[in-house]
Amino acid sequence: QVQLVESGGGLVQPGGSLRLSCAASGTIFSLNAMAWYRQAPGNERELVATITSGGNTNYADSVKGRFTISWGNAKNTIDLQMNSLKTEDTAVYYCAAAKAGWTTWYPDDYWGQGTQVTVSS
Repeated sequence: QVQLVESGGGLVQPGGSLRLSCAASGTIFSLNAMAWYRQAPGNERELVATITSGGNTNYADSVKGRFTISWGNAKNTIDLQMNSLKTEDTAVYYCAAAKAGWTTWYPDDYWGQGTQVTVSS
């Protein structure tokens, strides 16, 4: 069973930066699509950014130009560089992946436990 583990959340002031990382384990195959979602209190979970094995990326309009998703140095790892953070970016951020062999802009076969990001002065 594939397991995803996120790291890098925390408290940051508006305008600051954070970098999230996600590592997948439990598979010998390369994952073709991984993504970050977030869920703020009282809101539905929303897609933040997706990356495919070819390096193609997709972002929510609300984070374009501020967030960057990338493949990490290790196999089946991704990062999310978040710059110019706003209070409305406060949420639990979840890493997700599609099952091996599948490519989709909305990977949701495997999920991490989530990491809290709080943007506050």
